[in-house]
Amino acid sequence: MNTDPDTQVEHDFSPFVRIYKSGRVERILGTHVLPPSLDPSTGVTSKDVVIDPDTGVSARIYLPAGAHQPDTKLPVLIYYHGGGFCIESAASPTYHNYLNSLASKANILVVSVEYRRAPEHPLPAAYHDSWALLRWVAAHATGDASERWLSDYADWGRVFLAGDSAGANIAHHMAMKAGSGGSELGMKIKGVALIHSYFWGKKPIGGEIEDPEFRARMERMWRFICPSAVTEGTDDVWVNPLAEAAPGLESLGCERMMVFVAENDFLGPRGIAYYEALKSSGWTGQVSLVEHQGQDHVFHLMDPGSHQALQFMDALVAFFKQ
Repeated sequence: MNTDPDTQVEHDFSPFVRIYKSGRVERILGTHVLPPSLDPSTGVTSKDVVIDPDTGVSARIYLPAGAHQPDTKLPVLIYYHGGGFCIESAASPTYHNYLNSLASKANILVVSVEYRRAPEHPLPAAYHDSWALLRWVAAHATGDASERWLSDYADWGRVFLAGDSAGANIAHHMAMKAGSGGSELGMKIKGVALIHSYFWGKKPIGGEIEDPEFRARMERMWRFICPSAVTEGTDDVWVNPLAEAAPGLESLGCERMMVFVAENDFLGPRGIAYYEALKSSGWTGQVSLVEHQGQDHVFHLMDPGSHQALQFMDALVAFFKQ
């Protein structure tokens, strides 16, 4: 009989993470990292910057080759990576390579957030870190911070947020916070792109998986990464922006929103419901929905060279250039 607490599994959320009775955390996916570099295929240069030494919050910044033109000012994209709040990283090959391509094609300055992850740092740590990063970026707009790439190249009239999966969840909450208390930022957010958002809820909505076992697993997962959701579970406002207790979407602090969903993604119906709710909320911005048929969750990251992934990239680049 196995009595070693370091090998006895207490929580198994494969293929993401396992927790052993000793407290050891085993991340199954998203463990590889790449250093910042000059990417020879795109000409994009990246570097890592520590935002808060006390918490370890940092960011990877991507500067496209086009920045070196005289008097160039570039739009700024603050990106939140996915991974269920517990895997992946700003330095993961998936995100590093994709953001090199995006920075090059959109000629945009990208700031990719390295927020703390569950279970060592359960939610709302990732939200606190993401807001700290957003405030740090905004401090450059008012001259109160001095990271040269931001100070020299950023166009503060064109600031965007984007994220996929858990990162899209974070982007939504950052836009909401910017709308309700964003005057402290000293800058406006022009647009937000939500990609295959990690939103959920206790009761199935139209087209959503109804299997009780699957939904129970989603409940367990959320309580694991957000232990403060003791009573609400997946009707916690952090994961269900349409919950009764959630603040109204009319207070979103951005001018434009683009919601991406994929037909075969089990999270897709929630993304569509979010889009419909935003349209009818009284929010004064512009929102659009982009649905990719026959595709699954974050397909554009899994197979970035596919025809639909290239179409996805084109839509994202166009959104940042409007």
